[in-house]
Amino acid sequence: MTEGFSPQRWANTLTLLLNGVHGAAGERFPVTVAELAKEYSRHRFPDDPVSLVVGDSLPNFDGALYKAPPGKKGWGIIYNSAITSPGRINFTIAHEFGHYLLHRLRFPDGLECGQQDMMRWESEYRQIEAQANEFAATLLMPLDDFRRQIDARAKPGLDDLSGCAERYGVSLVAATLRWLQYTTRRSVMVVAREGFILWSRSSSPALRTGAYFKTVGRPPIPVPASSLAAQPEFLERSRGEMAHDGEVWFAEPCEEFALTSDQYDFTISLLHLEAVVRPARLDEEQEEVDSFDIIKRNFGNRE
Repeated sequence: MTEGFSPQRWANTLTLLLNGVHGAAGERFPVTVAELAKEYSRHRFPDDPVSLVVGDSLPNFDGALYKAPPGKKGWGIIYNSAITSPGRINFTIAHEFGHYLLHRLRFPDGLECGQQDMMRWESEYRQIEAQANEFAATLLMPLDDFRRQIDARAKPGLDDLSGCAERYGVSLVAATLRWLQYTTRRSVMVVAREGFILWSRSSSPALRTGAYFKTVGRPPIPVPASSLAAQPEFLERSRGEMAHDGEVWFAEPCEEFALTSDQYDFTISLLHLEAVVRPARLDEEQEEVDSFDIIKRNFGNRE
């Protein structure tokens, strides 16, 4: 990694810089990553800067970091112009900026990040993608500021998390994943399509008590018939909430906040379980996955 910096150190260095210029107040959000990447690299690495950030046709790729053509210096960050969500674009640019800061010396020809590549689990490749995602999440959604928006003990709905997504210029999925990293609540996010769970992510307290769904290497898991995810007719303006007794999502009561999107063809369910632990699922551990890698791997250009 460049100068031996970790993803957190690079992101925190830039956060301190942004706070010094704009202050730590909300006015400095969202981070305009394209401008930051070009301006910061021009001063920090004048002989090897990010000289271009642009959208272009990238079949099979979400984003890429390319070395400048012979005779020119620097690097280009390219995101797939087919991506229409500003939040998704901003996160993709931040991800590639992370590759620039962390990995360009190890990969002098650059890197391409696509849906199929995100499914590769070789240790070295997996590590660099996780590092780029960690950098992007830390830069765009600093935990100290996020905690001021939603306390670690709070029970947010999807509207609350949508407000954070707007604040930080990211997708609702990205904001929810970030909240799940620090909450002290037992909560689970489930993303489903066509009546089956695509993937899920549990908070640490939920995971420790067996509240999770293992989807990798198993047959598709149908969403519970009594859940909001399976009953979109109960949603108002594509959103809704419902309290469940046991034996719906888990063998204990929970509260479900759901959102469905015809545009993106998936349903998000945020499940809040009781603070008092009741036996749920203790059969095995949740697979080791990088939260923000999930977004790229499963949604591609949908976000």
